[in-house]
Amino acid sequence: MAMIDIPGDMTETPSRAPGGHAADLLSDLLGHLRLTGALFLRGAWTAPWAFDSPGCCGLIDLLSPGAERLIVFHTVREGHAWVAGGGYHVELEPGDLAILPSAHRHLIGSDDMAEPVQLDTLVPASPWDDVPVLRHGGGGALTNMVCGYFRCDELLFNSFMRSLPPLFRVRPSGAFAALIEAALGYALEDGERRGGGAGVARVPEMLLVEALRLYSQSTPQATGWLAATNDPVVGRALRLLHDAPTRQWTVDELARAAATSRSVLGERFKSLLDQSPMHYLAEWRMQLAANLLRTTRLRLATIAERSGYGSEAAFSRAFHRHVGVSPAQWRSAQTD
Repeated sequence: MAMIDIPGDMTETPSRAPGGHAADLLSDLLGHLRLTGALFLRGAWTAPWAFDSPGCCGLIDLLSPGAERLIVFHTVREGHAWVAGGGYHVELEPGDLAILPSAHRHLIGSDDMAEPVQLDTLVPASPWDDVPVLRHGGGGALTNMVCGYFRCDELLFNSFMRSLPPLFRVRPSGAFAALIEAALGYALEDGERRGGGAGVARVPEMLLVEALRLYSQSTPQATGWLAATNDPVVGRALRLLHDAPTRQWTVDELARAAATSRSVLGERFKSLLDQSPMHYLAEWRMQLAANLLRTTRLRLATIAERSGYGSEAAFSRAFHRHVGVSPAQWRSAQTD
């Protein structure tokens, strides 16, 4: 299986000027989550064909036992296909990506209807030395697809996931289309390798960031995290919070720094994110703390300080309230 790892050891938030592009916020967020990616099959399907892919729990058992969440994607390299799941239906042309943020059960098929085959009955048992190539269908028009996933081992901070539909299409063009083709080519040709240079290791993250950016531009969202990053008021406030999460912010101070009023800032946060600025900050601090707990052996007092809390006791209370267990218990569970 061609693994494509994303480093999860970013412990400092890069400094950027307020008003940076929404993609910077996405990159910042993804950089503090433990994401790994893999291609799990190459498909050579001949019409008519159709597959029934299991939902998240089934896919986790099949592809990545022990994962908490999978983000599944399919891309067509030749031919045509459709994907349907969670009440949504998308048509895929060569180069298109279909993304299922919560790995809902879904159907994939050709224009000519066929009785769906259970996908998990065709995928060989893991581990694989290379990406399996599956051939199936009735002998008609050929569709070549590549299917993969991102594994998310903790999504404590999931504001950006809440408003995404269960299935959406991204239609790349220009440099992004070339980047996808290059990334897939690398992974398929070097399936037995793990990682590579630092630049290669960052490619999956760049793909996901760019895909979400293109989706947010082509299908503007009325609410949710992506919409908030593009909002002139909330976007500035989010950039400030991400740049200085340890600062002892008040709503008044954040509003002044974002060049707006306290009431407007609160209303916009509520409208777009259904939470207050301070609640958002608390969630983001918990994600930063979780990243430090998992990737370092720093003392809890140091993690508390780096996460914006004045004392270890205050940090422990906040972490337990947010996650349900103490920081020490959570850290221990990550190494079990």
